[in-house]
Amino acid sequence: MNTPEISVQDLENILKSEQEFVLLDVREPWELARATWNDSRLYLAPLSLLSQRGAEILPETKLLKTIVVCHHGICSVHVADWLLSQGWAEVFSLRGGIEFYALHVDPTIGRY
Repeated sequence: MNTPEISVQDLENILKSEQEFVLLDVREPWELARATWNDSRLYLAPLSLLSQRGAEILPETKLLKTIVVCHHGICSVHVADWLLSQGWAEVFSLRGGIEFYALHVDPTIGRY
């Protein structure tokens, strides 16, 4: 599957907008303490919990644009593919993950 990706610059623009979307962070709790987003559209769904409980832990937002993020953009590709296979309409993986976002857009997010 050719997973749709979004650039860190495009995400920066979306975060600055009032656009309704879901920023789905699949990193583990220990990772969140090291680098974090500050946005009301953020939804946390650690991959370990997602793999155990599936879509039941996700918000009912299948029709909203969903941007999946992880540390380096690898796990988010897999989650994005899975969400698309589960009927989510518009899903993207953040290319390079939160690490790339911190390096090229906002260093205050933190790195690890």
